[in-house]
Amino acid sequence: MRNSALFFFSFWICFANAQTISINLESDWEFKGADTLSWMPAAVPGTVHTDLMANNVIEDPFKDNNEIEQQWIEKHNWEYRTKFEIKKGLLKEFHQELHFKGLDTYADVYLNGTLILEANNMFRSWTVNVDTLVKKGPNELRIVFTSPIVKNLENARSHLRLPGGSDTSEYPVAPFTRKAAYHFGWDWAPRFVTSGIWKNIQLVHWKKLKFEDIGYTYRLDNNTAKIGGLLKINSAAQQKVKVYLNDSIYSIELKQGVNEVGLQYQMNVERWWPNGSGDQKLYTFDFGFIENGKKSDPVDSQKIGFRTIELINEPDSIGTSFYFLVNNQPTFMKGANYVPQDVFLPRVKPEQYHWLLTQVKEAGMNMLRVWGGGVYEQELFYDLCDEYGILVWQDFMFANTLYPSDSLFMSNVYLEVIEQIQRISKHTCLALWCGNNEIEVAWKNWGWQNQYGYSPEDSLQFWNDYSSFFEINLSTVAYLFNRNKTPYVSTSPQSNWGTAENFNHGSMHYWGVWHGPDDFNGFHQNVGRFMAEWGFQSFPDYELLSQYVSADQLSLESEVMKNRQKSYIGNGKISAVMSIYSLYGGDASSLTFKDYITNSQWVQSLGYQEAIKTHLSKQPHCMGTLLWQLNDCWPGPSWSIINYDGKPKESYHAVKSAFTSEE
Repeated sequence: MRNSALFFFSFWICFANAQTISINLESDWEFKGADTLSWMPAAVPGTVHTDLMANNVIEDPFKDNNEIEQQWIEKHNWEYRTKFEIKKGLLKEFHQELHFKGLDTYADVYLNGTLILEANNMFRSWTVNVDTLVKKGPNELRIVFTSPIVKNLENARSHLRLPGGSDTSEYPVAPFTRKAAYHFGWDWAPRFVTSGIWKNIQLVHWKKLKFEDIGYTYRLDNNTAKIGGLLKINSAAQQKVKVYLNDSIYSIELKQGVNEVGLQYQMNVERWWPNGSGDQKLYTFDFGFIENGKKSDPVDSQKIGFRTIELINEPDSIGTSFYFLVNNQPTFMKGANYVPQDVFLPRVKPEQYHWLLTQVKEAGMNMLRVWGGGVYEQELFYDLCDEYGILVWQDFMFANTLYPSDSLFMSNVYLEVIEQIQRISKHTCLALWCGNNEIEVAWKNWGWQNQYGYSPEDSLQFWNDYSSFFEINLSTVAYLFNRNKTPYVSTSPQSNWGTAENFNHGSMHYWGVWHGPDDFNGFHQNVGRFMAEWGFQSFPDYELLSQYVSADQLSLESEVMKNRQKSYIGNGKISAVMSIYSLYGGDASSLTFKDYITNSQWVQSLGYQEAIKTHLSKQPHCMGTLLWQLNDCWPGPSWSIINYDGKPKESYHAVKSAFTSEE
């Protein structure tokens, strides 16, 4: 008891002297259906699906055809609650805030019975001051999640039908919902429309001042970096403080409220280079306060690399170029498209990020495209890309559909993109902002106007809304809030693969080998200026499938495996190409299921190696190749080179050989 009392006394002295204290509210949560009475334990961060599975209410969603059986979950509302206490001293002397890092998606938040937040965007964070609502002793935090289907069904019914990506419902709600599009299903992903607290919630106590953020800009003059730090700090009153940035000390005057203060710093640096082009030199910048003449522990620490990057996307002698200059050097981009690593995002562990990004580096890749139907990734992803020299082509989260243009929807979107621009642009790896995935090429080439019965007036309005947002407004926002002026393009691809002339213009998504009639010769004959998407399907490993598919369903024609094939092309394309490039010879239908899987992976590896070798050989006409896709979000047929469990397929080794032998 004496030791415990001494520990508490020391702990309390530390609390009393601290300016900011943050506590994760991740324990003692419970949840239930909004229309039921029984509360069950919940994990935070988490999702309703994984919580239901942990409580044995449902089986593993990935098992057999449970995806179909569990569609009822997306139509229900769910409640989560916990209790927390605040010490009397903290309640009296400190301001109190709740920070919600990520709520998926429509969430009414109540503190001690009072509504404090109506969240409506999976991609945003939220901060709420609760000084007047918290109390000594237990405080109850309750969050009511409304189903996106329930929330937006009337919007979808009353609005002109929008394409909806892969949301093939009678009234698609995906375009109205600021939520990961792949949760509504894709041609490589199941449909699980999740709800839940998908990122941490923090209880933050702060006293005289609270550090909010610091971002850095820099200008390189040979080996000298002239650095500007933009400090954002909240002050309870007008006051003077001293802060430090590494070995420099600054005196600043703060007004009451939120302050933005510029700091200047200069140093000699070595340049950061992409993987395969040089070293990834990162410099640590520690920021903190001077208290009683001594440096406090840093309140922020960032690792920054110094490099220049330009996108050269302009008319030239044969069409329109698309290539990157890194440190003034034309650099061929070798990489892949990245999708979220799980349908249920909180399940992805830090070690999985480390493993996957290590595989990327070892494969000789220097770029990943974070695709626009997933999520803006967590800090660890970008930190590892900084460390490993993996440039990031970052899509904004808009994909394969049109979107509403009303003021409430758009104001929500602008707050989302500003937050993400300011967060991600801190990272050295960031190479490009891209407005959306395939919306413009779809509008011009996929026949949406006829398919959805749009009148000429409707079509004109849709195009004007699209152009205003992606070509003007989002471009402007990306420029204004982008700390180091990363290049921006409005869409990918910039050119359709339908004609030979198109392969001379900008970025290209070439799908003639999968969605079109071409065999692998198409990879040799159709090479664009920058191949931002292309690929060929294979099946996941037999051993992995066996963990999720019952033995009597492990066949190509079983109902379970038919449902797992999400591409409308089905398995016919794989079988047809097998007949040309077969590892075994003969008709694919004569193969056992296990041999079919092995053959699909071998054929995929052959196509990927041939495509990459061709793209590399066509420099400088072609200056980048990003295969579709790097990884999987569940165990099913896809274009990936790495299985859902992280094990590389045969195609990974072929890609690695093609990329590294070129160095």
